[in-house]
Amino acid sequence: MNSLRRRLILLLVASIVGVVGLATAAVLSVRGGGPPPELVVPWVAQQMELVVRLLPGPIPDVLRVQFSDRPADGKVDRQETAMLNDLLRRRGFDVLAIVSDKPGEPSQRASMRLPDSRWAILEIAHIDPPRREWLVLAGWISLIVAGATAVSVYFTSVLIRPLEMLEATVSKIGSDGVLAPVPEVGSAEVKATAHALNQLSSRLKTAMESRMRLVAAAGHDLRTPMTRMRLRAEFLDEERDKWLHDLDELDRIADSAIRLVREEVNQDAVEPLDLEKMVRDISAEMVTLGHSVSIGQLDRVAVRAGALGLRRAVRNLVVNAATHGKACTIALDLADRRAVLSISDVGPGIPPDLINKAFEPFFRVDPGRQQSIPGAGLGLAIAKEIIERYGGTVTLENRQGGGLAQTVVFAAV
Repeated sequence: MNSLRRRLILLLVASIVGVVGLATAAVLSVRGGGPPPELVVPWVAQQMELVVRLLPGPIPDVLRVQFSDRPADGKVDRQETAMLNDLLRRRGFDVLAIVSDKPGEPSQRASMRLPDSRWAILEIAHIDPPRREWLVLAGWISLIVAGATAVSVYFTSVLIRPLEMLEATVSKIGSDGVLAPVPEVGSAEVKATAHALNQLSSRLKTAMESRMRLVAAAGHDLRTPMTRMRLRAEFLDEERDKWLHDLDELDRIADSAIRLVREEVNQDAVEPLDLEKMVRDISAEMVTLGHSVSIGQLDRVAVRAGALGLRRAVRNLVVNAATHGKACTIALDLADRRAVLSISDVGPGIPPDLINKAFEPFFRVDPGRQQSIPGAGLGLAIAKEIIERYGGTVTLENRQGGGLAQTVVFAAV
């Protein structure tokens, strides 16, 4: 019941049905006991007066009078009996009348003693609503509920439509973190919200472009002094190898930073890709480069992604496993319409307290940043950026018995 749409519908339906229900209950309480005795008893007295005046002649059938040697059975209604006798005396008739309830039925009968000792008995109309009326009431309430639900659904859709528009727009955030333009239409509150989101999107876009330009410029600017330092290092006799090693490290860092920015900006076209074939090609490439890479079970599965970007991401993960993990095995499974790519190595793994930081730029497990293994620490960051851009996920987990497992999951097509 967390949906705002459902809450509004329930609120409107409960309000409409509650108001109509209270009004119906008030009407029923007024007429539920039938007409008051002040209206019924005078009518009965008038009928009895006609009977007395017509006797001893014939009584018309319209009066529905029965004659008996005793009054009608049933419990005597003392209030109406007293009222009826009082009215008859006022009309000049000194007779005895009794009003009694008809046993087993929601009606009454009036009995009047005639001068010849007989009793004239008249039927009094029902005072309670007929049973069929409750069926009509149930149908009436059902129509109210159905009508209230239809009206509530319509007006709730009208009220929620601007929020759905905002939700749809926010869900279209691009890989660069910038919102798509939000149409500034609707009520004043919705227009203000849409305007604020558009301003936020503009500021985010400016900040992202500024950051990208800064990183790219820093990477390019680093190359000029590094080139000069490399030329000078060629003429050094002492510690020449150390100078060149440091320069190579700076060159890798600058080149990786530029590639990371390019991955965020440049996006190749999304298309169905044969992931099984891509994995085999990358594995063969790694073997030719001297890496220890083996292939496990490979299911034939396709995913939607950019060919160059996804190839670069998978290659970075395989290189990471083959270099830091000494050797790796690649497997590809199709399960629940998902492509699950597993890259497992036999290396030392990553300490549990650092595994959540492995995708951060320039991350190294060794705090001393030793360069026994070449790399700038951006391979995993680039892979994560590419995989998540195409709707996939990548996770790291230490294996039991040693080693690291890198798992990539995509929706299969």
